[in-house]
Amino acid sequence: MPHRVLQLVAAGLVLVAVSAFAMGVVNAPSRGRMPGERVAGATVGGAAPLTATDAVPLGVDRIEGLAPRELTEEEKEKLQEAREAKEEADAEAKAAAETATPPKVSPPSPPPPAAPEAAPASPPDEAPH
Repeated sequence: MPHRVLQLVAAGLVLVAVSAFAMGVVNAPSRGRMPGERVAGATVGGAAPLTATDAVPLGVDRIEGLAPRELTEEEKEKLQEAREAKEEADAEAKAAAETATPPKVSPPSPPPPAAPEAAPASPPDEAPH
């Protein structure tokens, strides 16, 4: 991309940033106010404060959740059967693990013998110039 085009794009970005900052300064209120402080002239040009007519305070149920309900006899039986089935499966798995023979591990094979290396050449009598 030509250097001049990059300069024009950079100048455009700077122009947008400076104009946004200037608009923020121009449109800022002349005096800030603390939370809860009434806006001067709110009845003339300001908006009326919001009132939430359907607002309800958080109750214990909404914070902690609903209390657990009582289980019926049928549900209790199903849970008990599920526990017993899980205990049986765990016992069977444990028994199978105890009776299973561990897999035979063969020792690692020794590395193949190394090929004989050629004898290094004798150094030259005189160093190269």
